[in-house]
Amino acid sequence: MIIWISSYPKSGNTYIRSFLASYYYSDDGKFNFDQLLKIHQFPSMKFSKFEALSKEDASKNWIFNQNSFFHKETLNLVKTHNCLLPYRGNEFTTGRETSGAIYIVRDPRNVITSLTHHYSLDYEQALNYMVNEESSLLETSFEKDHSNFTFLNSWSNHYKSWKNNSYFKTLFIRYEDIEKKKEETFKEIILFVESFKKNNLKINEKKFQNSIKSTNFTNLKNKELNEGFEEGVHSKKTGKKINFFNLGFNNRWQKLLPSGIKEKINDYFINDLKDLNYYYD
Repeated sequence: MIIWISSYPKSGNTYIRSFLASYYYSDDGKFNFDQLLKIHQFPSMKFSKFEALSKEDASKNWIFNQNSFFHKETLNLVKTHNCLLPYRGNEFTTGRETSGAIYIVRDPRNVITSLTHHYSLDYEQALNYMVNEESSLLETSFEKDHSNFTFLNSWSNHYKSWKNNSYFKTLFIRYEDIEKKKEETFKEIILFVESFKKNNLKINEKKFQNSIKSTNFTNLKNKELNEGFEEGVHSKKTGKKINFFNLGFNNRWQKLLPSGIKEKINDYFINDLKDLNYYYD
């Protein structure tokens, strides 16, 4: 049974995974990075039965690989950045493979500032990436295996594909609400996961509080500085390691975005900003 933890890149997926990993894969709710290894990522070469020689080949294998590696008898929390729209006619998943999903959406004006930092892009490049319906993530092996191919589509289509899907239940969360009502949001997440378990349990309050405290952004940032974090990347411009945990809730587009880019994003995504109740003046 798969419960996806899904988002567009740089939208808070790792924060939610860290909380869930500390709650479900520790005895006391205290977080360490090794717990994240319990929540696998898909698509991935690790979870691919066959080599994929192209993006289309990779997409043809998505459902087969899910059925091959994620058994329906056990709870599988799985990270993805994949869009839920088909790629070249190939579905990413259906209600036969998936029980539910937790989707995290983030204000696109904060997403773009994180994208520029993480992927060493300028604002125009990042904006073009966010509106391009062919956008993807892809790392190939030396043998040119495309099994890691992740189809993003545009930022707008990405969140809508999960929010409006009719295959399975989806808990839709705004990243910003975690800051405003953290305990309420995280309890909602735990109760959602528990609803799919045969013997669903009440929240372990002590463990819950430890999970919240041990995965606060400052703690995650400090752990990365002291221990390193394998999901961090190197700058394409300088070659230096880029901190994965950068600004968190201090990423305020009002202070960071150039006015021209802010106006373009507001124009591109005006209906989405209204739909998601984001301030758009």
